This record gives sequence, C-alpha cells and structure tokens, in this order.
Amino acid sequence: MIKFLDLQKINLEYQQEIEAKLIDVFRSGWYLMGKELASFEQNLAQYTGAKYAIGVANGLDALRLILRAYIELGIMSTGDEIIVPSNTYIASILAISDNGLVPVLVEPDINTYNINISKIEEKITSKTKGILIVHLYGRVVFSEELQNLTQKYDVKIIEDNAQAIGAEWNGIKTGNLGDAAGFSFYPGKNLGALGDAGAITTNDEELTKTIRALANYGSNTKYVNIYQGLNSRLDEIQAAVLDIKLKYIDEENETRRKIARRYVDEISNSNIILPENPENESEHVWHIFLIRTEKRDELQKYLAENNVQTLIHYPIPPHKQKAYKEWNTQSFTISEKIHKEVLSLPISPVMENEAVTKIIELLNKF
Repeated sequence: MIKFLDLQKINLEYQQEIEAKLIDVFRSGWYLMGKELASFEQNLAQYTGAKYAIGVANGLDALRLILRAYIELGIMSTGDEIIVPSNTYIASILAISDNGLVPVLVEPDINTYNINISKIEEKITSKTKGILIVHLYGRVVFSEELQNLTQKYDVKIIEDNAQAIGAEWNGIKTGNLGDAAGFSFYPGKNLGALGDAGAITTNDEELTKTIRALANYGSNTKYVNIYQGLNSRLDEIQAAVLDIKLKYIDEENETRRKIARRYVDEISNSNIILPENPENESEHVWHIFLIRTEKRDELQKYLAENNVQTLIHYPIPPHKQKAYKEWNTQSFTISEKIHKEVLSLPISPVMENEAVTKIIELLNKF
C-alpha cells in the first residue's frame, strides 16, 4: 500500500535528534513556557522574517486569538465582517464566527483554488474590517491589488498559513505578508508536531502582547487577569520537536516540489485536471497535490484497488455544512464544483520514486 502520508517514516528521519531532545525536556522538569518554546518562537520568527512569533495550542486557536486580540484592541467589534474564501477548510470560518464576527464568503479562482482577489472589492462594506486569506494546499495567495485594497479600505490582512509554511511571494515568506498569520502544526502538515500545535507571527508589538495575555487566561502577570482569556499554550515537548524539524523544512518542501513537478509533467490523462505549477516555484510548497475529475469517486476506488491511498480535501464546502445551516440555500458554484471533483494524491518528503512512478502509470491508464 502506498500511504497517503507516512507520518511514522517522516518523523523517524529525525529520530535521534527528537529522542535526545525529548529526554532533555523530560529531565528538565519544565514542561510549559520554558526555553524550548522561547527557542522555537525565535527561530520561527527569524525563518518567516516576522518580528514576533507566539506558540499556541493549535491552528484554530491561532486564528481565533488574532481576531480576539483585534477586538480587545478596539480595531474590530462584534458584527464586523471578515472576508474569507468559500472553499477553505471550515476552521478558517469557525475562527471568525467564534468571535462574533461575520464571515463573508468569496469564491476561489478555479485555476489556483485560492481566493479570487478580483472578487474581493465587490464584497467590501462599511463593516468590513479584515480579509482572511488562506494559502490553500500550500500555494501562496497575495498581490499588489490585495495590498492596495487593504490601504484603500483600511482593513487587516490575516493569513491562514496552516498549509504553506516556506512558500514565498516576491521573496517574502508566508507568515510575513499580512498583518498577522496563524499556523497549524497538526502532525500531517509540512511542519508537523507530534500532536496538536500552532503559532502566530506578526510585526505588531501591541498585538503580540495582547495575544500572549489572551492565550494565558487573559493574564500577563500570574493571578492578574486583564482579559477573559483562554488557555492556549504550546508545550515544551511540541516546541522542541518543531524546533528540530524547522531546520529541515526547506529541504522537505523542495522534495515535495520535485514530486509535484513529476506529477504535472508526466500525468497525461485527459480525464484529469492537474493543478498549476506556478512559474515561480517558490510560491508553492505542495502540502496537498490536488487533481480534479468528474469521475472522482470512480478514480478513488480504482486507486484503492491498486493499493494507493488518497483523500478528499474537502468533500463538503462550508456553506453546505449543518454548522452553518443559514447558508445552506446559498450557491457558490465554483466551490461546489471543486468539492465534487477534487482528489488528493500522495505527496511527502519520504515518497520513493517508484511510488510516484506507479501512481503516474495508474492515472494514465485510468
């Protein structure tokens, strides 16, 4: 069986380093808010080019905390609108509604799967306070047009960078393109922890101070609570593991690019729509290699019968979820088409050439 993602094999690449560091943390007796977290935050900030990085419990909390901090700082308030792509994973939208803000959905570009920047301005109103861009599947989404919109309407850009760590636009890494960015280090991400983990990056000192307090029960000083906060902290074990793996992220992303290049160049079945490989390859880190076909279910079954594991990212668009039943009658035709046709192929830094070749051959025979 060719696994969709062999997490065990990925992590075993760094077994000696990880095990040695885990023993260090265990023996230290210090498991929260210690030197491992400080080191990872410093290295993540340096890697992205941002001034500040804050480790938090997971990627959803990262986005929730950014928006909550803007509310506490008086930049946003309940009922304000945040623009977000209509085909994103639901976490992007949950972070908005959880803060009493209103998600405003915008269709994606059918070629990049990222939010269609040219469709954003028509959705901006007097209540719009932010644009939550999602670097979906590992491809950066940014442009001068987007920058101009934020200046014209005085809105914040929040990056959902759960899937695109290491991708670049004009030499600037994701996580340092907008006003703040949320990261997920869920085990299956390009930079994955050994459990749930997340982070926030920003160049805004006041935002950083507010987020740090909010994530620590609303407190900067023990037993003194200035906000009605929550508990969202990145523990020492996960910080230590991530700090080790961060050193190798560019190398692993380059391996993903090589596999994606082979898929794009060698899959020739006219029934299959391949993703774009950007002219500037640094814009994509291929967290997911996503193809489309009207025969998606048939293809997935065929590949499974030939011992190739695939996944669907994502089978149901947010506006068709019961969680947002008030949207269920709305139509986002491009998003609906994408969700009906997409299939994700195996791609990872530990995939063997033989496995890639087999998948290409199977797809061309389908």
